[in-house]
Formats: sequence, structure tokens, C-alpha cells
Amino acid sequence: MDEVIAQALESQEYFINMGPQHPSTHGVLRLVLSLDGEIIRKVEPHIGYIHRSIEKMCEHDSYQQIVHLTDRMDYLSCHINNEAVCLAVEMGLQVEVPERVKVIRTIIGELTRLSSHQLWWGVMGMDLGAITTFLYGFRDREMITDIFEETCGARLTMNYNVPGGLMFDIHPNFQKRTKEFVTHFRKKLPEYDDLLSNNVIFRERTIGIGKLSKEDAISYGVTGPTGRASGFSCDVRKHHPYSAYDKVQFNEILRTEGDCFARYQCRIAEMWESLSIIEQLIDNIPEGPFKAPTKAVIKLPKGEWYQKVETARGEFGVYIISEGQKSPYRLKFRSPGFSNLSALDHMARGAKIADLVAIMSTIDLVIPDIDR
Repeated sequence: MDEVIAQALESQEYFINMGPQHPSTHGVLRLVLSLDGEIIRKVEPHIGYIHRSIEKMCEHDSYQQIVHLTDRMDYLSCHINNEAVCLAVEMGLQVEVPERVKVIRTIIGELTRLSSHQLWWGVMGMDLGAITTFLYGFRDREMITDIFEETCGARLTMNYNVPGGLMFDIHPNFQKRTKEFVTHFRKKLPEYDDLLSNNVIFRERTIGIGKLSKEDAISYGVTGPTGRASGFSCDVRKHHPYSAYDKVQFNEILRTEGDCFARYQCRIAEMWESLSIIEQLIDNIPEGPFKAPTKAVIKLPKGEWYQKVETARGEFGVYIISEGQKSPYRLKFRSPGFSNLSALDHMARGAKIADLVAIMSTIDLVIPDIDR
């Protein structure tokens, strides 16, 4: 009799598709879930739905044109992606950009990080059922996109950086509007804690869920807030400063819990640090040109160069091999989303489907960053 009952209670492993258009995937991503009841046994990502051969296209484009392709990858970190290509090209040309350029790039880079984290916060809350966060996050983000639009004519894919400097100088209102935003957001950021961070249901959905140890984060190559929430010190701005990051004081946000809530807390804390960086620079933008002299047709000398930057999602690297022509012989992007996604299966095993939605949100994937 006991055998009959045991057989009747046995569960059966089965597979379901999550995606490719599931709203919680933040892009066209298909996950094949192996389930035992509600418990996840395996997560197998299927990528490539929006692969555009960007790296191959770069081999036929000029170095100026390559910049425009990078903000079609992680479009929420587009300015920082653009900067990475420019820094790599400037390294190959041995061009020193003006101090004014370095400071402006850093300010806009931190505004980009804030804009990305605001969208992430709003969408994460909505993923877990809190509609209000979406409205509040986009309310604050709108002030940044207005600054971008006035500065360079675009709100998302900006193309403001060019090899040697900036496409043109900042708008006369740039400093005034940026300071107004910082003042506004310092008062509004505590609302994020009131609405979501301290919400009992949200904490139950995130604390202890999707754990990733420091050793596993390093093994999978997980960077950005996702890696730092596991105690992995990997902030490129600290370890390999570029632009004006060696001129400002800020903290690398590290936690040790490695769960969804720790990843959430890292991004909230990083927004405070970004505000601090902007405040240190906004009244100290040096005078001078906004671009170093460069030739109309850029040809890097024969050689290899690698430049990495810290995007809103982690380490973004640009590897260029040049044969002395106007286009690279080979170009490779190291995108943070690809490596961070590789740890999803490890984090989700033993969790439930609802937990997977929370884990996905705290990794903060942008799928075009993965499908290059």
C-alpha cells in the first residue's frame, strides 16, 4: 500500500518555455525550464533572436562609424559603450583628449548610469507586481533624458562621443539643469526605499533568493552590481580609472549576501554614489577645447588594443586588432550581459518560477547586449 501511495506522489520532470516574448525577460530571450512541479531543476537560455553581427559589421566600418553601433547593444548604457570605443581608438592613436572632455564624459556617464538604474528599479517593481514604481522611476529618468536631448539631440542612443573628444560642446544649460536634477533626485531617491526597499512582500520575494557566492561570481565572470553584491570587487572605475574617475572620491558598493535583495541594494547605493560623483565635477568643468585634433580618416597603426569601462551592468570591453587600415582587422566586444546571463541557471536551480522572475530582474539583463 505504501508503495502505491509513493508512486502516486512521484512528480514528473517536464519542460516549459519562458519567452521568447515574456515581459520579465526585458528583451527577446527564450528560457527553457526543466521543472519538477514548481521547482526549477535547470534553466537553459536560448539566445540569438536579435543577433545582428555587429562585430562583423565593425570590420567593414570606419572607427567613427563603429561608435554608432555600440549603443545598439546595451542601449541603456549607450554613452558609456560609445566612450569605450573612443578610448580604445585614442589609445591606439596615442591621442590625449582635453581635460574638459574627460570631465564631461564622466558626468554624462554617471547620468547614463542613473538613468539605467532608474529604469531598472521601475521595471523590477513592476515585474513583481508594484505598478507605482514604474511611474516614479520614469518620472525621475525623464529629467535626465531631457538633459541628453538638449545636449546632443537624442534621448537614448546618443552618439555624443567621438574619437578624440565630443561631437560638440555642452549646451549652455547643461550645468544648470544637471544641478537641478541632482537636487531633485536627492529628495526623491528615499521614496524608492519607502515604496519598494522596505516593502514586506518585496523583501519576502528577494531576501535569500537566487544566491550567488563570490567564488561562483568570479568563476562565471559576473561583473557590475550583480558581481559586487556577492562580494566581488570588480568596479573598473576603481581598479582601472579612465576619463576623470581618478579625480573624484566615491565608494565601491560591495555586499556579501549574494541574493536578489543584495543586488537590489547595490544598485540603490550606486545611485547615491553617482550623484556624489556628478556633484564633485559639475562646477569644476575645465575650460578648453571639446575635441583633440584627429584626421578625417582614422587609421590605427598595426597592433592590438583593449579598453574596458564600467557600464550600468558591469565590465564592457573593446578589443581591437589593427592592420593599419581605416577599419579594424578584427574587433571583439566583451559585454557584461553575456557573462551575467551564464550564471542564471546556477542561481535559479531549486527556486520556483516566481523566484526566477525576481532573479532575472536583479541581474538587469539587456538582451541586445548579449545578442551582438
